[in-house]
Amino acid sequence: MKVESSNLETIAVRQSQYPKDGRAEFLLCGRSNVGKSSFINSILGRKNYAHTSAKPGKTQTLNFYLVNDKFYLVDVPGYGYASVSKEQQKKFGLMIEDYIKTRSNLKCVFLLVDFRHKPDTNDVLMYNFLKYYEIPTVIIATKYDKVKAKDRDKLEHSLYDTLHVLDNDQVILFSSITKKGREEVYNVLETYLENNKDNK
Repeated sequence: MKVESSNLETIAVRQSQYPKDGRAEFLLCGRSNVGKSSFINSILGRKNYAHTSAKPGKTQTLNFYLVNDKFYLVDVPGYGYASVSKEQQKKFGLMIEDYIKTRSNLKCVFLLVDFRHKPDTNDVLMYNFLKYYEIPTVIIATKYDKVKAKDRDKLEHSLYDTLHVLDNDQVILFSSITKKGREEVYNVLETYLENNKDNK
């Protein structure tokens, strides 16, 4: 896949504000400091398009990035950031849950986890939530370049064991610095878009 165009097309907090064109959508979710903005910039091939911030918790809306005029990458607020009030965390959670449960053109969720650490309780809860609603999920293990080679096998096993990754869910080891895993993400997008075309 070659990304030829991308644009932050829609910012939403409720269903009435979602795009109404029926294009395929791919959701990105994960902890506040997991590297979602860096992931988006890497996939889109644009520097600092999705703004990375030293302060986690910056994204507070559903951001719909239109790619190649064909599909949307949908960025949602990160979870598990302590400085966001419990009330605001609940609001974010309900916004994300409403999207996942009602969006018929959601094709797949990219669940980002920090490869440097064992998935935490919030990661497990999110993965289980996606599996409960039978949402196809690809786990993106970010910051792979920051892990020493001798630790990688152990951390990969820990990721699989902690999340109880289902056989039909893919894990992609990813680095926004070295671009490791980017082609695999493109392959996932292309596969769903081809299937979407065939089912129309």
